[in-house]
Amino acid sequence: MAEVKVLKEEGLKHEFSIVVPSETADKEKMVRLTEISKTAKMQGFRPGKVPMAVIEQHYGKEAYADALNKVVSECIDKTLADRKIRPALQPEIEWKSTEEGKNIEFTLKIEALPAIEVKDLGALAFERPFADVEDEKVDETIVKIAKRVHKPEAITDGSPAKMGDILVIDFDGSVDGKKFPGMKDENHSLELGTQSFIDTFEEQLVGSKVGDKKTVNVTFPEKYHAAELAGKKAAFDVTVKELRRHNPVELNDALGKELGFPSLEKLRERLKDDMGVDYKRISRSVVKRALMDELAKIYTFEVPQGLLETEFNGIWNQIEEARKKNELPDEDKNKSEEELRSEYRSIAERRIRLGLLLAEIATENKIEVTNNELRAALSAEARRYPGQEKAVYDYYMKTRGAIERIRAPILEEKVVDFIIGKAKVTDKKVSAKDLLAMPEEE
Repeated sequence: MAEVKVLKEEGLKHEFSIVVPSETADKEKMVRLTEISKTAKMQGFRPGKVPMAVIEQHYGKEAYADALNKVVSECIDKTLADRKIRPALQPEIEWKSTEEGKNIEFTLKIEALPAIEVKDLGALAFERPFADVEDEKVDETIVKIAKRVHKPEAITDGSPAKMGDILVIDFDGSVDGKKFPGMKDENHSLELGTQSFIDTFEEQLVGSKVGDKKTVNVTFPEKYHAAELAGKKAAFDVTVKELRRHNPVELNDALGKELGFPSLEKLRERLKDDMGVDYKRISRSVVKRALMDELAKIYTFEVPQGLLETEFNGIWNQIEEARKKNELPDEDKNKSEEELRSEYRSIAERRIRLGLLLAEIATENKIEVTNNELRAALSAEARRYPGQEKAVYDYYMKTRGAIERIRAPILEEKVVDFIIGKAKVTDKKVSAKDLLAMPEEE
């Protein structure tokens, strides 16, 4: 029997000194040699009749290595089981002695998964926003589709610009006479009324004509993503180079047929169904975000540092790559590396904590991903790469850990559905505009 001494217990980190008597490995080595002798083929001996001394001479080192591996694995499993420790990552072993004929000695370092007590899920309460698909929204969508299909016509009769028109402009902006990146462009197409520019920029261009030059004065929002511009007044010198306008869109069967449907009504039905599916997706996503936020507040258990570092490093590698390509999110561009590291480490910790919690809920309630669900998800993934389906299947089947990247999100959604089913969820009708503006899951 192995002698196990506790060297350290700090939070989730455990360290043990373990000594396994030499005779334990010796016995296991003989078991392995006996197995080998039954099938060993050596010149001058009949199969199964090779003397043990000869087997020892040829296979002794191999047998002892197998014995050592088995004995140590069983010892580690028993040490963890006796103390009800669930490893978060692969245990770390520091060998002290593995020489044959002597006691096996090693130090075992391990970080455990936290013990998580799942609270009453029925005590959770959320509002679930939902919106009806309004007929006018369907028609607005049809008009947008028609405008994408029909190119706008250039207006050359000196007509003034109105909402819905497209202006081709050059603009050059400044704040207190100082230039900033992103405030200058040439031949920029701007559709008036889309609110794609800040403040009243677009409204001030209503009435403009081709050739006009004017100064547009605006104020950046207080919470603008570029901190140095937030709340500041800016002036833009604008030159109107072209004016384009869409012909009025007539909602009729001819348009429905042009867009690939037997009639306008069939087009409306299809769009209404599609928009309804999208509204439901957004509704669930909003509830999921609220659920995750609430769980993050309720559960504050310690997370394994090894898992945290792995998650953070994965996120940080993406941040570093985005920085090299100048593709950081606008809200991150002016932050120091220290600020970014702190924020993304918090995000990593939240992900790990919520992931462990959802895994615990899945285990307690026997929630699993079925083979059919896994096959369906894998097929969907393969369809994303037409002509390469076999390569996709081979990758997920043969690459270690790859299939888990398919399984994990399915399990997460099943657990979220389970929690929502237990929680008190009140449906709240909102406008489509309000629903579309709601923050979804991160």
